[in-house]
Amino acid sequence: MKTRLYSKIPLAQTIVALCEAKGINHIVISPGSRNAPLTIGFSEHNDMQCYSIVDERCAAFFALGIAQQIQKPVALVCTSGSALLNYYPAIAEAFYSDIPLVVLSADRPIERIDIGDGQTIRQKNVFENHILYSANLYSEIVAETKIEDVKVRQKQREAQKHNEREINLALNTAIEKSGPVHINVPFYEPLYDTITDPTVFPRNIPVEYSQYNSTDELQEEMLLSWNHAKRKMILIGVNLPGSVDLQWIKSLANDPSVLVLTETTSNIHHSSHINCIDQLITSLTKDEFRSLQPEILVTIGGMVVSKRIKAFLREYQPQSHWHIDAKKAYDTYFCLSEHIKLKPNSFFSDFLPRTIPVLSEYKSFWMAVREQRRAKHEEYLSKIQFTDLKAFEVIFDKIPDNQAIQLSNSSTVRYAQLFSLNPSFKVFCNRGTSGIDGSTSTAIGAALASGVPTTLITGDLSFFYDSNALWNDHIPSNFKIIVINNQGGGIFRILPGKEESENFGRYFETKHNLTAKQLSKMFGFSYSFASTLEGVFSAVEEMYNNNNTPQLLEIFTPRIENDSALIGYFRYFI
Repeated sequence: MKTRLYSKIPLAQTIVALCEAKGINHIVISPGSRNAPLTIGFSEHNDMQCYSIVDERCAAFFALGIAQQIQKPVALVCTSGSALLNYYPAIAEAFYSDIPLVVLSADRPIERIDIGDGQTIRQKNVFENHILYSANLYSEIVAETKIEDVKVRQKQREAQKHNEREINLALNTAIEKSGPVHINVPFYEPLYDTITDPTVFPRNIPVEYSQYNSTDELQEEMLLSWNHAKRKMILIGVNLPGSVDLQWIKSLANDPSVLVLTETTSNIHHSSHINCIDQLITSLTKDEFRSLQPEILVTIGGMVVSKRIKAFLREYQPQSHWHIDAKKAYDTYFCLSEHIKLKPNSFFSDFLPRTIPVLSEYKSFWMAVREQRRAKHEEYLSKIQFTDLKAFEVIFDKIPDNQAIQLSNSSTVRYAQLFSLNPSFKVFCNRGTSGIDGSTSTAIGAALASGVPTTLITGDLSFFYDSNALWNDHIPSNFKIIVINNQGGGIFRILPGKEESENFGRYFETKHNLTAKQLSKMFGFSYSFASTLEGVFSAVEEMYNNNNTPQLLEIFTPRIENDSALIGYFRYFI
């Protein structure tokens, strides 16, 4: 059996030992010299799953995808300097999406900062606005110091205690509050020296989870309001699969005064839900909006994609807005009245058994409207020519059961909102910051961690922007990418005020003639393409017949016709 090696530097040993103690065993490492003590410590540990990703931006999103699936912290290790800054987009996404990441950035000792030393920046608190905790550790004391031995040992003990306390606090924060933390680790040289036995045995401070309960007085007040209201709306945003038990979904479905609106990313399905929100509300009159206006709005989950539902609820505000989340509540609709600091199942298990179904036509009326909209949806799609909209119809129809679907942002996730997706799908999207960066990297990390057959559906700009994501030795053989290539940022063509001009094409739409074919070849993906409706049918079917190598299907759609087809779609409901 191979002898395990430890970094000779006690601080590196301490970090690895505390990560091990807290069950943090997925480590994404980017190359560098200053982080060598950490790289040695983690990679030499048999129980650590280490991944080498060169591009730090891709590495951070790859780690985010793993953490998204395992719901445990994943550690990132990088060298000093600008390498650390490349983590920022994923850190911001993790911050707003409540995904636990632990950033371990190697650094120069403090006296080397801002004196012209190479590869140094001000790393202390660099993620200040988008981090749950920043731990700034002390450097090891140089062995050759001329201070008396007693003082040296005292300073070493003080530094070790400070570092242990800060590392424990940071790691516990990531675990308890489910979000990103940053531990900045300054190292003196030499960096590569190893030993076969550890020299420090840090104390593991247990995580203390916060406990919240709503007061009896508040619950009684809420029950009184609920049992009298005839129009109650439940709006569910980004939600992990299985976060709300089926019994509570059924309970809400049985109340005629409750209308449940779900998004593609909610991962909640029931025949009585409104699952295509924009399809329902786009063409409503003022009178219809007033009849849809809820007395009580209950929101669950994370960010909501639909701009239309946000605009509606801001103008036609409910009397009460309750948000159920153990961590935070955003006042998205400017009328938040209660933040229930509980997980939905905990709240519903105590609250719903005491509610009384209220006689109302609220649900039945809007369910009838939903059926009319669905019929119009089918009718319109049967008439139009091949465009993005038709491509998405075929894609969602042909993807087999039990796939994990990773959606990129911008047009892709919005098109997905228009379709009733297969309930066996598990759907994910980086909606914390809604950026196009990192979608591919996240999807690959998620596919690796979950072991579930995964399909990334992405636009061309998002895909090319994150093409370094494919520079990755950890891509599962059954991982698939579908790129909708409409030769530019198609979403800008449907925004109000869009004007055809050379500047629009260059600076907004960013027209291009790129293709993923050569990238696929370089990174070992099996490539296919389609540019007609019949071609998409056969290509999607063929794609799922091959699981021996990662697949990439590029679908070329007509750039000019896509926006008119989508605009016509919404006008068709009038």
